[in-house]
Amino acid sequence: MYKDFAGSVDEFIKRYPKPIQEMLKALRACIKTHAPDATESISYGMPAYKLNGPLVYFGVHAKHIGFYPTADGIKRFEQQIIKRGYAYSKGAIQFPIDEALPMDLVEAIVQYRVVSNKAKSSLRQGSGKQVKSKKSS
Repeated sequence: MYKDFAGSVDEFIKRYPKPIQEMLKALRACIKTHAPDATESISYGMPAYKLNGPLVYFGVHAKHIGFYPTADGIKRFEQQIIKRGYAYSKGAIQFPIDEALPMDLVEAIVQYRVVSNKAKSSLRQGSGKQVKSKKSS
C-alpha cells in the first residue's frame, strides 16, 4: 500500500503486474457501472468512490486485494462473506490475489452502499440539518 500515492486511479492500476491490473480494472468497472454518479479519487493512498459520503475503496496488498465497503457494507453482507470463506474485518474484505474476484458479491455490495448512502443523505436533508459541501477553489 502506498500512503503517499497521490496520482490518478489509472496511475494506481498501472503500478501492478498485468494480472493484477486486470483484476483492478474489473473491480473499477463494476463500481462505476453500479455507482455511475460516484466521484472517483485517490484517498488514503488507494482508489476511493464517494456518493453522498464514502462508498467503497480498494487497494492491493501482497496476497490479497482489499475491498473496503465501510462497516455498513460488511455488516449487511457478513454471512455471505463468511460463507465464501473470505477474511474480513469491521470495514474490509480480503480477496485472495490468486483467485477470481467475486464480482457478484462486489456488485451487490456496491448497489447496497449506493442505496444506503442515498437514504442517509435524504434523511439528513429532510431533518433540516445543513449538509456541508466541499468546494474546490
